[in-house]
Amino acid sequence: MTTTFTRPAAPGLRRHAFAVGGAVLATALLWATARSLGVELHVDPGDGRPAQVVGLPLIAGVTLVVSLLASATRAVLDRLTNRAPTVWTGLAAIVLPVSFVPVFYVEASGGAKATLALMHLGVAAVLVSLLGRRNGDRTAPHLDRPET
Repeated sequence: MTTTFTRPAAPGLRRHAFAVGGAVLATALLWATARSLGVELHVDPGDGRPAQVVGLPLIAGVTLVVSLLASATRAVLDRLTNRAPTVWTGLAAIVLPVSFVPVFYVEASGGAKATLALMHLGVAAVLVSLLGRRNGDRTAPHLDRPET
């Protein structure tokens, strides 16, 4: 009798969840560190609207939405091409510099701008390191789960 093993149907689901959670955690930690160092996270969009406080709920919410979009994009690419990790990483390399544009155009202290830039880099580091990896060969033996 021969037993064969296959990968689970969604091998990257856990990795996607860790990527999203890790990105939110990274920005929360950077926000908390900046606040503990006395950095005032106030930004003035310079368009006549009042200055905005960049609080933890805003940071976590924006990071959650962006991370979920990144995860969904990777999942769609996995279905469309065998080169999903390469394509996704290329897209991330384009989106990251574009994400810095608002940081350069708002009026804020140097510490606030540095913190915001570090948050962008932190999110990118987590998402690219986890979502930019190859899922692996779906037909390769996987010893954790027997085929049913």
